[in-house]
Amino acid sequence: MSVKPEQPAPDYVPGHGLLAERVVVVTAAAGAGIGAAVARRCLEEGARAVVIGDTHERRLAEAASKLGAEFGAERVVSVVCDVTKEEQVAALLDAAEPFGGVEVMVNNAGLGGTASITEMTDEQWSLVLDVTLTGTFRCVRAASRRMIARGTRGVIVNNASVIGWRAQEGQAHYAAAKAGVMALTRSAAMDLAPSGIRVNAVSPSLAMHPFLEKVTSAELLTELKGREAFGRAAEPWEVANVMVFLASAYSSYLTGEVVSVSSQHP
Repeated sequence: MSVKPEQPAPDYVPGHGLLAERVVVVTAAAGAGIGAAVARRCLEEGARAVVIGDTHERRLAEAASKLGAEFGAERVVSVVCDVTKEEQVAALLDAAEPFGGVEVMVNNAGLGGTASITEMTDEQWSLVLDVTLTGTFRCVRAASRRMIARGTRGVIVNNASVIGWRAQEGQAHYAAAKAGVMALTRSAAMDLAPSGIRVNAVSPSLAMHPFLEKVTSAELLTELKGREAFGRAAEPWEVANVMVFLASAYSSYLTGEVVSVSSQHP
């Protein structure tokens, strides 16, 4: 396999009001990854309010404070949320009610890990599936129920992964979960279409952020970057841009789709 030369990231694109006055809920939005980038992008695109959730209380509070200082504290709400707990998912969505209820649900929460199929325990398998697949299901179910009750023609955007399409050693649980997110997206889209609710997903490969650099060896990162057409990882905001597009009226006839944000797709 030839290693691609690394291309520079493009300039950041300013907002154009794609989500003007929309109420957005984003899971796993603390820190510096895709969820945080989505929350910021939604505010830049004019969202009336963004409710962010995460399990890490300190980082979540810091993220909300930073976004609030930049975009207005009245537009940002944070709720500690573990997507494996149905009552916490409900509390996250409750926080959107004072603004008129959720209109855009971005399901970013996921959990990875590396273990050979011969060494993987039931607990490792179950935890990754519960957070990544069942957690997404809980959020899709809870958000769509509220949208239907209000007559909201809402949008749900899920975060899948190219690993749901291709094989990678040590990733059986994560690959199965992300392939499940893709199938969930397609089926939920058909269930919810009669209510005017669209459901789509993005499928990124490598999106660079500080935490990933801490837990991944430099050698592996170099190898993974070399597999990409541009010879580099995506910036989290580049994935967020596609999620915002899927949440916006520009994709009004798109539902049940999984959009690859990577050159690594079937």
